[in-house]
Order: sequence, then structure tokens, then C-alpha cells
Amino acid sequence: MPNKILVIGACGQIGTELTMKLRSLYGIDNVIGADIREGNEELMQSGPFEILDAMDREKVSQVCESQKVNEVYLMAAMLSATGEKFPDKAWKLNMDSLFIVLDLAKEGKIKKVFWPSSIAVFGPTTPKEQTPQHTIMEPTTVYGISKQTGERWCEYYHRKYGVDVRSIRYPGLISWKTLPGGGTTDYAVEIFHKAIEEGSYSCFLSKDTALPMMYMEDAIRATVDIMKAPAENINERSSYNLSGMSFTPQEMARSIKKHLPDFEITYEPDSRQQIADSWPSSIDDRQARTDWNWSAAYDLEKTVAEMLQHLS
Repeated sequence: MPNKILVIGACGQIGTELTMKLRSLYGIDNVIGADIREGNEELMQSGPFEILDAMDREKVSQVCESQKVNEVYLMAAMLSATGEKFPDKAWKLNMDSLFIVLDLAKEGKIKKVFWPSSIAVFGPTTPKEQTPQHTIMEPTTVYGISKQTGERWCEYYHRKYGVDVRSIRYPGLISWKTLPGGGTTDYAVEIFHKAIEEGSYSCFLSKDTALPMMYMEDAIRATVDIMKAPAENINERSSYNLSGMSFTPQEMARSIKKHLPDFEITYEPDSRQQIADSWPSSIDDRQARTDWNWSAAYDLEKTVAEMLQHLS
């Protein structure tokens, strides 16, 4: 029987590229994209798609059953900055959608679940540098609280019911294909669009705010790799630390100036600065490297060159 995959939240920043990658690997008919709205033309025309509310238990179950789905990638979520504006909606979306999918796996209706966590699970009391896999977590955003809670439930469903759920704590993600969706690290994508279109950018974080980041291609590869890994290699059933690179807005601007010498940046920190200040500046991902051979391919210089080449 072919591996049938459902990507819920297929039109988001990660979901769009993940769905396209999975279709290229497993065949277009075996990967169903699903979201509450339609996505870009390439995504919509490249394979099957369902309009689906991630919080509609009956519809999610019905799609899994009718399409004979055995793997679900649950990418639907309300991110950090948007979540602070709508805390109750963020909590409801992020938690209800997870329970629906975990329950389907518990009932034996699907075999494997991918659910993304985030560096937002960490807080101001977490060690800032080389944040370890197991450490203090006291998140200060509703997004981070929902992700930390989700990690505990994933581990619980694995331990109690044998659910094969796998997770990664994504850092900030940088992509030229899709626009970001309301996160605190969005500056690292916006900066390229503004640099090319206007030659300048006003950054909403201070110049020396170091945050863990990753080029989207690495993030997609990590997602595919953790799901391909043998179950016995997955020793973390909460979520894995994942690291690509760490840099400040000033360092990114400096790298962009090597390609666009006239580029100018100013700094006007807003409410997102407080969120960024509560997060780590670098991540220790040795556990992922040991368990399923993870390693990042993109550093800052390579990422900047790729972004400018594609967006230009």
C-alpha cells in the first residue's frame, strides 16, 4: 500500500514548500495538501487539495479515512506575534488541532504524525547560549506555551498509547518562496524584499538581537529526514532541538551589503523585541545529530546569497 500523506496547513510558510517536496519524493497523488484557504497556484495545481479547518474533528477524520491517509504533517498554527494579539484563538487552534491528530493516531486510523514545535518553548530563564535539549522552559508567549504543552502531550501519547509522533523545534525560518506568517523572526525574510525593492529596511528588532535561524531548505530536509528515520532511532518524543545558524540583524545587514553596497538599515524595536529577548541566541542540537544524522547545509553567507539571487 502506498504511503498516503496529509499536510494540514499546506498553504503556510513551511507547509507550501514541504507539500511540494513530499510530492516530489512520494508522488503527487500520494500527498494531499489541506488548508482553510487555497494556496499559491503551483501548490494548487501540483496535486490533490482539500479545504479543511484543522479544528474540525469530523472533517479531518473523514479526509483521513476517504483518502486512506497513514501519515499526517500538522503544520497549521498561529505564530508568536499574531498569537499575542489573539491569545484565546491561538491557544484553541494550536491545541485543538493537535489533539484531533493525536487521537486519530491513538485510534489506529493513522500510523505516523509530524508536529512542529519551536524555539518559542524557551523563555527568559532558559540558558541563552547553546540551549541544551533538556533545560528550563518558561515561555512567555501564548504560542510558546501552546508549543511547550503540545510537546508534553506528544510525549504522553507516545508513552501511553504508542503513537509514533515526531517533532522538531524550528528556529526562525528564511525562505524566498513564501512570505512569513506573523512570527518574531520575520525580519530575516522582510529585509531581503525591502533591500531589493527600496534599498533600505527598518528592523523591528534591535541591531544586536542574536536569534537561531535556518534556511528553509534545511528545515524541509530535517522534517523529511526525521520522518524517514527508523522509529527506534527517535529517542525524543517531545521535540528535538534543531540548529542552523545564529546571527543578529546587524550581521545580516552587513552580509547583504556585500552584495548591495548601498543598502541601509535602521532599527525601531517594537513589541516583538520583548519576545525575541526571551528566546535563546543559539541552540545545541547534538541529540538530533546523534539520533538521525542531522546537519545543516546553510550558513549566513550562503543563505544571503541564495535569497538575493532568487528574489532578484
